[in-house]
Amino acid sequence: MKLKIYADRMSQPSRAVILFCKVNGIDFEEIKVDLSKRQHLSHEFKEVNPMGQVPAIVDGRFKLFESHAILIYLASVFPGLPDHWYPGDLFKRAKIHSVMDWHHSNLRRGAATYVLNSVLAPALGRPLNPKAAAEAEKLLSSSLSKIESIWLKGNGKFLLGSNQPSIGDLSLVCEIMQLEVLDEKDRTRILSPHKKVQHWIENTRSATRPHFDEVHAILSKAKEKLHKQQSVGENSETDSSKKTGLPSKM
Repeated sequence: MKLKIYADRMSQPSRAVILFCKVNGIDFEEIKVDLSKRQHLSHEFKEVNPMGQVPAIVDGRFKLFESHAILIYLASVFPGLPDHWYPGDLFKRAKIHSVMDWHHSNLRRGAATYVLNSVLAPALGRPLNPKAAAEAEKLLSSSLSKIESIWLKGNGKFLLGSNQPSIGDLSLVCEIMQLEVLDEKDRTRILSPHKKVQHWIENTRSATRPHFDEVHAILSKAKEKLHKQQSVGENSETDSSKKTGLPSKM
């Protein structure tokens, strides 16, 4: 049976799993779980992942959720994949685990929380939270600095000094790519101090072309839609203010 991937490409971990499969020629069926329509909370999807989160996979009778576990599984179960994604060398493999474990409570927490509370929340039926966004930005900036000083230390093009990408590179780069939905001045403010990170993103893009751009195309569409909604909201507020300020004819 064909591998099934339950995903929403607006989800950073979903993109990492889809990108890995596309780059490595793994045949799969992509089943969209629309987060904005709360399909991840449906009874049908919770039969696949009782946690109600994407991505999740079904491989025959085997079900699995959590993106890092999925990436490790896929890199291990499909024969003939290049070793650099998830090396057989246990020391290198442990280092990749170290990066991915760190990612969850640092880069992901900072980036996802910042994007959610600065632009994405209304699309999910939630209010923006500038205070939470400001706190998240501190963690995000700190995480980007740590990536440069620790994980990108040395002359390698990818994490851990490697000259080829691993599943860790895909996971972290897909996380940072979520910043594409931000206003350009905010994205530039956050990323411009981190030249190594910017080069690493481009190296990962180059190593996974043409699939990288195709998988992330949804972000530019989302950005356009979010900015249109924001403009409509601002215009509505302006019109309301004008009406409130009109002198009475009575």
